[in-house]
Parts: sequence; C-alpha cells; structure tokens
Amino acid sequence: MTRVCLVGALLLACVARADAVDLSINNRTMVGKGLPSVRVHILEPIAGFRLKLESSAGRKVDVKGGGKPGVTRVIDLPQDEGIVTWKGELTINLPNAETAAMPLEFETQLAGTLKFLFDKNKDVDLPGRKVSFKLNQPAAKAELKVLMDTGSYAFDGEVPFDDAAPGAPLFVTWPAAEGQVMKIFLRVHSTSGQYNGVELTPWQVDIPHEEVNFDSAKWDIRPEEQPKLDKSYALISEAVSKFGSLATLRLYVAGHTDTMGGTQYNRGLSLNRARAIAQYFRRKGLRIAVYYGGFGEEALQVGTPDETDEPKNRRAEYLITIDEPRPKNVPFTPKWQRL
Repeated sequence: MTRVCLVGALLLACVARADAVDLSINNRTMVGKGLPSVRVHILEPIAGFRLKLESSAGRKVDVKGGGKPGVTRVIDLPQDEGIVTWKGELTINLPNAETAAMPLEFETQLAGTLKFLFDKNKDVDLPGRKVSFKLNQPAAKAELKVLMDTGSYAFDGEVPFDDAAPGAPLFVTWPAAEGQVMKIFLRVHSTSGQYNGVELTPWQVDIPHEEVNFDSAKWDIRPEEQPKLDKSYALISEAVSKFGSLATLRLYVAGHTDTMGGTQYNRGLSLNRARAIAQYFRRKGLRIAVYYGGFGEEALQVGTPDETDEPKNRRAEYLITIDEPRPKNVPFTPKWQRL
C-alpha cells in the first residue's frame, strides 16, 4: 500500500505493509539544522524492523528497532554537503513470524549556505540583454524583473531551471524594449528552498556638453565660460525631471587632464576643477546628490606620451546615475567625494 504524507513542509512518499508501519523520508535539510533522516512510525504491533541502506558516497546504515504502536523511530542518514542516492531495504518482522522486505531507493540533500556566484563587471551583458551566474546548489527557478527608463517592464516573471546541477552556467534574458535598462532585480531559488540574488541599476545618462576652459594651473570658472555650464545645467535638470520619479538619481562630475605635469599634481588639479563645476550646478539650484572626482592623466581619452599637450584629454564628464559609476580606463577604484 502506497501513501502520501506531509513531513515538515515536504511532500514525501510513505510506504506501509499491512498498515503496520509508515515510512517517511526527510530528504532535504540544511547544514547546522540536522541531517536527512528516515522516520519509521509504528502503527500496529510488530516484532521489530531492520533498516539497511548504503549511499552513493559509500556511507552505510544498519539499524534494528521496534516499539509499540504510536512510536516513531528516527534514523539519521550521515552525509556530507550535497546530494546522494540511497539504496537498500526495510525489513519488518510481524507478530505471526512473517517478514516483509520493502526495497528502497531515494535521494537526500544536505544543503549549505546558498552562494550566488556572479561578477558585476563580467556577467552583465546589457546589449545582449543577458545576466549570467552560477549557484553552488541545484537551481530551481529565478524571479526576474527588468525595469526600463520608460517606466515599463521589459520582463516581470519567473524563469525555470529544472533542477540544474550545482556549478552549471545559468543565465536569464529579457526581450527588447523601448528605452534603457534602469533596474534589474534577480532572485534565484535553489531546490533546498533557499534564495539569493542581486539588484542592479546599470542606468546612466552622459550629459553632452562643451568643455569649460580654465586658466593654466587654476580652477576658477571664468565668467565667459559660465554659459557652457548653464546649457549643461538645463540638460541635467531635464533628465532629472524625466527620470527622477523612477529612482533616486545622482550627478557625478569627473575631471581629467592631459599628461602635462606630474601624475599627482594632475589628479589634484582635475579634482579641484571637477569640484568647481559641481559647485556651480549646486548654486544654480540642483537638488539631487552631487559627487565629484579627479582622475588626472590616468584615464586618457586620447593616448599620448608623457608631457603632451592634448586638448581632448582636458575634459570633464557629467554622469547622471543611480549607482556609483566607474569612468572608462581608470586603473584604480574611484573615491568620489560628495558635495
């Protein structure tokens, strides 16, 4: 006779012989919260039972037991983290000297902490509309939401993984949609019931502008250069008005120089000029958070030898983002300063 029963929150198969016992298997547990186990619940008088099992990892279980009706015997199944297959049988000794052997074969899982293996800089392909990752446990499904800067979702649903093996390359994709990707919410579930994931905000607007000219070795903004910044401020304000309802936006001002002068000197000069521009926007009335950073000659737009006067390298970037950006070709982690 085959039965179905609930043990904890798991749906498990129960086997009985002449209503003498119920056999249930707790086949999924987490490290630190016990081991998988077999539960033998005695329903009718029996002379005893014997459980013999061997796992695919070579572990053996050989337990004899018994008891009165109503007693439940719990036999832990020793195993390391991961999934193993158990084979064997349960032999029941009935009061009339008869015996019945039940062949058994099942899997158990001892799950550790779910690890979401993902590299933000390598595993996000926005042009290809794809995010790649791995799990250290069998994967069940993913929840995915992709919000565009139009305010609509390119995708909002689940992606099945059909119990993909631990370490298997996994990915989610979404269809083409109008606008830029503003937010990606990804939550991946393992077969053990755990979940992990990431929320990404890759959205960025680079404000086009005419470069401000500074006097040599100075960072004061000359009156004749202010109209350039006024035009940039209008574009920044327009972007904030258009997209500010979808996320908390920030403005980042990045300063750069050419290779004339020393590396540390140029980094300090570009920092001061970026700060001057950021302060100008603040005085104009910009209300979002403003950050500035100086990268000197270490992120050249045009590659040149040292001590080369190159106007295209004396520049600034005005970036409206949600998360902290990293300008291209910067060989160090930016240390943005908030105005």
